[in-house]
Amino acid sequence: MFDIQEELKKLPGSPGVYIMHDEKDEIIYVGKAVSLKNRVRQYFQTSRNKGVKIEQMVTHITRFEYIVTDSELEALVLECNLIKEHRPKYNTMLMDDKTYPFIKVTVDEPYPRVMLARRMQKDRAKYFGPYTSAGAVKDTIELIRKIYNIRSCSRKLPKDMGKERPCLNYHIHQCMAPCQGYISEEDYKKSIQKAVHFLNGDYDLILKELEERMQEASEALEFEKAIEYRELLNSVRKIAQKQKITDTAGDDRDILAAAVEEEDAVVQVFFIRGGRLIGRDHFYLKIAKGESEAEILSSFIKQFYAGTPYIPAELMLQNEIDDLEVIEEWLSKRRGHRVHLKVPKKGTKEKLVELAKKNAALVLSTDKERLKREEGRTIGAVKDLEKLIGISGVVRMEAYDISNTNGFASVGSMVVYERGKPKRNDYRKFKIKGVQGADDYASMEEVLTRRFEHGMREQEEGKELGGFTAFPDLILMDGGKGQVNVALKVLERLDIHIPVCGMVKDDNHRTRGLYYQNEEILIDKDAECFRLITRIQDEAHRFAITFHRQLRGKGQVHSILDDIPGVGAARRKDLMRHFENIEAIKSATVEQLKELPSMNEKSAQDVYNFFH
Repeated sequence: MFDIQEELKKLPGSPGVYIMHDEKDEIIYVGKAVSLKNRVRQYFQTSRNKGVKIEQMVTHITRFEYIVTDSELEALVLECNLIKEHRPKYNTMLMDDKTYPFIKVTVDEPYPRVMLARRMQKDRAKYFGPYTSAGAVKDTIELIRKIYNIRSCSRKLPKDMGKERPCLNYHIHQCMAPCQGYISEEDYKKSIQKAVHFLNGDYDLILKELEERMQEASEALEFEKAIEYRELLNSVRKIAQKQKITDTAGDDRDILAAAVEEEDAVVQVFFIRGGRLIGRDHFYLKIAKGESEAEILSSFIKQFYAGTPYIPAELMLQNEIDDLEVIEEWLSKRRGHRVHLKVPKKGTKEKLVELAKKNAALVLSTDKERLKREEGRTIGAVKDLEKLIGISGVVRMEAYDISNTNGFASVGSMVVYERGKPKRNDYRKFKIKGVQGADDYASMEEVLTRRFEHGMREQEEGKELGGFTAFPDLILMDGGKGQVNVALKVLERLDIHIPVCGMVKDDNHRTRGLYYQNEEILIDKDAECFRLITRIQDEAHRFAITFHRQLRGKGQVHSILDDIPGVGAARRKDLMRHFENIEAIKSATVEQLKELPSMNEKSAQDVYNFFH
């Protein structure tokens, strides 16, 4: 039995991370300390004023464990990782898992391109952003391509020059066809340089150019062209207006402020790049009662900037936060350059922080009811599912489905839901390689084996959590007993312990309940839990079918019938319509094959001979 007072005596005075467990042995809090001995003891000292959250948490602690680190910085990194992995009840939790796009200019290429990028990589390209709206990024890229006639293709130039005809963009005057050598590398790069100035916020030159072109076209009575230039001019003005100058210093900084109401909080972030406000966003956090704005900001910074691909040179905050120096050190290490955390006391910067705080309060007051409904649909539905099947700690769920056409070209899908929301970056698709015909069980066995063996390899290599590396807390199979048993067989063979639940359908192909531990559990069709299960099942099915269609559309599906001499598209279609699967075609006699409208004596014999 764990004796808290005895274990407190054994704590070292070193930096590290401590992990609190409750009576069910679930992790309820993760923290870091400069001295584990001093920090952990404080929780159990009756004389200290601990605050509402800590008082409440301490009553649930049945044991604690700790990990010693070499430095406070190491402890902070480990704390961030453990909070992200376990999402403890008493830690302030960031509810949103947002990613922001960049605009990438491939300046290292002879004929550069302008494109959307989901993350900033260590290559020689130029990156602008991150931006808060993928739609705005796409509009900006489209506008740049139109104004500067930048290519949108992925041809490798000059290697592929002249290999194919110029595309439609050349004919509608939106590309100068570098793929044909119609523009020199030097002239093309001048256009790219102008595009880079545009992305840096230098709009005056292009506004002047477009006005002149519009005027010239109008005077030459080329009214269609003049309208085109006018629309481009309006688009540039719209972008220029959104990116008003907010800071004459021209630096990159994020401005953060929080608003709190009971167990809900919102952090508002203004993103300033090159002295211009390029976007803003708000983030919802689940907190414990009594948490201060400073504590909330500290937790937010650690969680948000552990995942964001870009860290600015400065964060401006509404309050001084604890661990300021170690957080600065951690952010500087991640950025590769010095990062400062400041609380402005006067001037424009203080007004910007105040504006961020007002925005956060406004979002919290207007969105509170919507937040509660959203939580019911997502986290609340997951909690109901846990109660229904008698498990706990479900954060990540994975669902699988198989799609094929009469047993031909089977594919598998894996969709991922975290905290009741789809995590599309972690979706995966599989071409079935080792199964012939419509054998869904064998196909599912192949998919699950490949998925978990791949994940085990990535874990051994120490890859970051995500995709195959992160294992689910619950597996959902599109089917009942048979599909569940396939999954359990794979997991047992690989010595992996994850609960598996089947999503059972009725005769009309609608979800009617769950199959778990050899028992079918009915679900109330009006419950959020039922709606969540249905959404997951539909998403797994949709993802599999979409992949299957993509393959067929690209002509990438190759079946064994393609290898039979004398069997073309028409005869292949006939065979697939008439026979249930490949096995049925193999078993057919020449007489049975001849019954097909497209078959004659010779082709029927060819098919029979191929299989015999």
